[in-house]
Amino acid sequence: MEHQNLLSRLPDNTAMKQQKLPAHHLQFSAQKVLTIFFGTGLFCIFMGIILILSSRNVQEVEINYTKTCANCAEMRENALNFDKQCSCSIPFYLPYRMEGNVFMYYKLYGFYQNLYRYMLSRSHNQLMGKDVMDVQSCAPFEVSHNGTPIAPCGAIANSMFNDTIILLYQLNSSIHIKVPMLKSGLTWWTDNYVKFQNPYSSNLSNAFAGTTKPPNWQKHIHELDTNDPGNNGFLNEDFIVWMRTAAFPTFKKLYSRLHRIHYFVAGLPSGNYTFNISYNFPVTRFQGQKSVVLATLTWSGSNSLFLGLTYTVTGALVWLSTFVLMAIHLMMQKRKSRAKEWITKSHGPGSLTRCEIMDRYFNKGAWTD
Repeated sequence: MEHQNLLSRLPDNTAMKQQKLPAHHLQFSAQKVLTIFFGTGLFCIFMGIILILSSRNVQEVEINYTKTCANCAEMRENALNFDKQCSCSIPFYLPYRMEGNVFMYYKLYGFYQNLYRYMLSRSHNQLMGKDVMDVQSCAPFEVSHNGTPIAPCGAIANSMFNDTIILLYQLNSSIHIKVPMLKSGLTWWTDNYVKFQNPYSSNLSNAFAGTTKPPNWQKHIHELDTNDPGNNGFLNEDFIVWMRTAAFPTFKKLYSRLHRIHYFVAGLPSGNYTFNISYNFPVTRFQGQKSVVLATLTWSGSNSLFLGLTYTVTGALVWLSTFVLMAIHLMMQKRKSRAKEWITKSHGPGSLTRCEIMDRYFNKGAWTD
């Protein structure tokens, strides 16, 4: 009986359970390892140089309007003025033509969207249109003072950037025309079709019945773009762009893109321009700043040296490692050759195994000979 129990515990006689599957053990020679390191370093340096040169082809203009609109900034310091309008105009000269697709961004300095509690203050069920009353994870902006659920709830939505920016082009000394800018095509596909959806209803205002707007908002969620139903509610592209939180306290987010028609088919011509800004978003409370950025793009993205420098530094470090490994390899080869010479002189060729040769060589202190 005992014998049968012992046999029943034995694993099956298969290649898998008896660990007899065929295996391949990689055994790289020093030459192969050094070649791989050298090739990797060369690739990284080459890519880094290309990315740096590409980023230099990006045309960019940044206009900081924190101090230019100082009167509006001072008015926004007082929370009681939240419903008052304040606008300012910022003329500037564009010395060169910005060819191709031109994008407008707003840029914030000193705004920390990466705080853990701030990032968690949102309701995915609400934003996906499943349940507009689901505000459990939105503290401290879950409900209003009278207990009405907020839509959209949470700290991220409540702090949404809400300045209105209009770009004017001075066609001649007396005529200013509005530069046509598009508010579509600003978001990621996954955001627009997966992460953000309006609740199913033929009337958007009815879908958000029983909710109220965030405390810092001037409009309800279903009033963000009444002219375009596809850009209203949770599908509003300005809203979606803001809800994708930034990793660093200084960041820029896409605001609009140039509609290349009429005078702007080839891009933005050089000349005099004016930004008309409706100043709503306060930044002086947290010693921050804000700017408008006009920029073109290349195949590698915007004007950022970070990726190019990262590739270049990585390639340089890999090359340095290659030369260090090469030096160690040559040093070990020299030791082995001297050991063979020593053992041949002392005991004759073929008299000892390789391990015995190395053991006797190093224990005898022949390295110091």
